[in-house]
Amino acid sequence: MDTPNNIVYTVTADSTGGRAGTSSVPALGISHVMRAPKELGGPGDGANPEALFAMGYGACFQGAMGLVAKDFGLDISESVVRTTIGIGPEGSSFALTALIEVLVPGADTARVQALADKAHELCPYSKATRGNVPVEVKAVSAL
Repeated sequence: MDTPNNIVYTVTADSTGGRAGTSSVPALGISHVMRAPKELGGPGDGANPEALFAMGYGACFQGAMGLVAKDFGLDISESVVRTTIGIGPEGSSFALTALIEVLVPGADTARVQALADKAHELCPYSKATRGNVPVEVKAVSAL
């Protein structure tokens, strides 16, 4: 298990009402009305945990790419990370899947794949999901 020995940042979120409530980070002034997707029986007209997770994972993953891009001789300033989170039944509960597609315009797909694989080793979200959530990391030439 990768545990930091020096916590340099913490953030606290408050949630009420589950998928039919609100989630907020009061210290940052961020608040979302939560709504279950239509596929899970909800109205689908608001944020949901999977959408927020996809956004956070993608941003974190792109940050990890920035840590190693120079090692691969790649300029990632125009890159796009598309993160798709799936949710479905598993036994009496639900489980997640993740697909991370990485586009670096004009770059060789094999080099982008190597970069993405290294970023996947370093990204804190990838570390948190490793062994718990099936994650596919894939370099793409178009989105």
